[in-house]
Amino acid sequence: MDANTLIAVVITAIVGYLVGSIPVANVVAGRRAAVDLREVGDRNPGYWNAKETLGRRAALPVFVGDALKGVVAAFAGLGVEALFDLDVWGLGYVGTGAAMLGHAFPVFAGFCGGRSILTFAGGAAVYATLPFTAAIAALLAAYAVSRSFAIGVRVGFVAFPIVQLLVEGPYRTAATGVLMSFIGVRFAMAARSST
Repeated sequence: MDANTLIAVVITAIVGYLVGSIPVANVVAGRRAAVDLREVGDRNPGYWNAKETLGRRAALPVFVGDALKGVVAAFAGLGVEALFDLDVWGLGYVGTGAAMLGHAFPVFAGFCGGRSILTFAGGAAVYATLPFTAAIAALLAAYAVSRSFAIGVRVGFVAFPIVQLLVEGPYRTAATGVLMSFIGVRFAMAARSST
């Protein structure tokens, strides 16, 4: 890796981490109900706990904000790639991964954050638009059949890497697998801390 690429990776990682560290759920919950989502419900400062604690309408800014973290971080990676005139494809992944890390361990919220699902989805919409669109279609189809958003999300989550493998090949799919594995680790950490 040459010096320009290394600098680009570091800049992307720092920007992504700081964007991911913005505690959207805690800000929204604090303004709406003066609660800390890390202390109520499932103690996850993310959309699902915000929805369960505050209601769907009040939690909508959390949904949008957490997804936007991934969007902004992925675009930051692509922007740094263009700024340094690099011929690489991975900086969108680096930005998204760093934002996911920031969301999970936010410097602005005592390193106690969420599971990074929406942040991942926001980044995926940028760096893998076609597979992301197919995953959303699968989610909506599963929801239409099952009438369960949770089932729809699971179907979309599984569909994404399958479509990506077919469309974009193994290297990008493997990079996505790393990011998805981080979400699995976060769920395992949450399960362990609740027992």
